[in-house]
Amino acid sequence: MAVKLLVGVIGLGKFGFWFGQSLVELGHEVLGVDVNPDNVRRAQNIFSQVYQADAMDKEALKQIGFTDVTHALVSVGESISASTMISMYLKELEIPNVWVKAVHSDHKKLLNKIGVDKVIIPEQVAAQQLANRVAMPGFIDYLPFDHTMVLKELKVKEWAGRTLRDIDLTNRFNIQVIAVKKAGDNRFHFIPKADDTVGEGDIMIVIGPSEGLSEIKS
Repeated sequence: MAVKLLVGVIGLGKFGFWFGQSLVELGHEVLGVDVNPDNVRRAQNIFSQVYQADAMDKEALKQIGFTDVTHALVSVGESISASTMISMYLKELEIPNVWVKAVHSDHKKLLNKIGVDKVIIPEQVAAQQLANRVAMPGFIDYLPFDHTMVLKELKVKEWAGRTLRDIDLTNRFNIQVIAVKKAGDNRFHFIPKADDTVGEGDIMIVIGPSEGLSEIKS
C-alpha cells in the first residue's frame, strides 16, 4: 500500500487548488490555507482541512498544523515578497519538502537562495513540454528531478523481430526501456526482460537524455 502523505497548500487559486485536488484524488490528505474566503469555500468539500488565514503569520502556520506536513506548496499569485517570506517560514519550520510557484526567473533565483526544495514556473514548464511535443514525436514528459532526462514513446518498425538485447539501447544511446505494450494489447508490461522480442507496431516507453532520444529511429 502506498504511503499516505499530508501535504500543505498555501494559496488556493487555480494552480494551488488543482494541485491539492489531484493529491486528494490520489488518496492523500491536503491541508489548505488562503486569505480569500471564496477560495476557502471552494476547497472545503474537497481538501481534508481548509483554513482562512494569513500564511505570512508564522505562528498561524504552526497552529494550523504545518509542522506535521511532509510536503508544502506555496502558490500565492504575483506577490514575490509574500511567496518568499512564507517559503522562508516553512523552511524554518523544517518541512522536508517545500515547493514554490515562481512568477519569473529572478523570483526563482531568490527562492533558491533561501533553500526551497523545488521551484516551478508553470508557464515555462508548459511551453517547454509543448515545444518538445512538436519537435520530438512521442515525447511524454520530463523527469521532475532532471530536465535533461525525458520519457518518450517509441513505435517499433525497423526493430521488429529483434530482442531488446539485440537493439542494445542502453549501451548505444544510454537509454533504458521501462515498458512495452504489444500491438493490439491494451496495457503495458513493465520492466521487460533483455531477451524479450518486439514486433512491428509494439509501443516502447523509454527513459534517457533528450539528445539521444531525438536521434533514435525505431
